[in-house]
Amino acid sequence: MKHIFPFLFLLIFMSCTTKNQQLTNEQLEVEKEAIKTTLNKMWAAIENEDIEAYAQYIHPDFSQFGEYDAEITLGKKLEIEGVANWVKTSENIHTEMIDPIVTIKDDVAWITYYWSDHGTTEGIPFASKGKSTRIFVKDKNKWLCIHGHYTLLPPFAN
Repeated sequence: MKHIFPFLFLLIFMSCTTKNQQLTNEQLEVEKEAIKTTLNKMWAAIENEDIEAYAQYIHPDFSQFGEYDAEITLGKKLEIEGVANWVKTSENIHTEMIDPIVTIKDDVAWITYYWSDHGTTEGIPFASKGKSTRIFVKDKNKWLCIHGHYTLLPPFAN
């Protein structure tokens, strides 16, 4: 019986460690860069009008609070349709990420950042700045965006 206690202690200790604790700092930085890269690839797909590529980064349970939305949007299908409709009527879309901060807890990550974008929609130029939080989940070794929350900043904000 006394030999079982060290084994039980080890088993409990191992079950209390998280994946983040098992990752080296270098591996954690690689995963943080993967989140930023994924978001940049999502934006590049929009800029290239490649809705199929964009859809590859969206989780089936996607939800969002858009900068103009009065209610939450639920589902990957609505997200893809909304982006596809916007891209059809827009040109020269470009988005920049500013000051991103990535946090990873096991297979969930969130990124907070400011954005600056510009382009033309229905022939009318647009430019905006805002702040955002996006949540990603790791699914089959790939980071997928499961939620987005976007807030426009007033034109006079830095």
